[in-house]
Amino acid sequence: MNPFEMVAIIVVSVMIATVLKAKYSHRNRDDSARVPPQEQAETLRLRDEVKQLKERIHVLERIAVEKEDTLSRQIEQLRDR
Repeated sequence: MNPFEMVAIIVVSVMIATVLKAKYSHRNRDDSARVPPQEQAETLRLRDEVKQLKERIHVLERIAVEKEDTLSRQIEQLRDR
């Protein structure tokens, strides 16, 4: 067998193996991407809970800033006296 023929056979073999690997790994990825309905429901519930918590944090931050602003205003009013 000619060395060039051997190289050509190896290259073709590697190409075929790569194509087959890509084809079958793609199928496995699709199966793992499917999420059971229970997990989807849990995910939606958790997203809603996170959204509510973010809203509460926003309100608490606003209250903290308002109180700080009010406190500094009161201190300035006392200094002006």
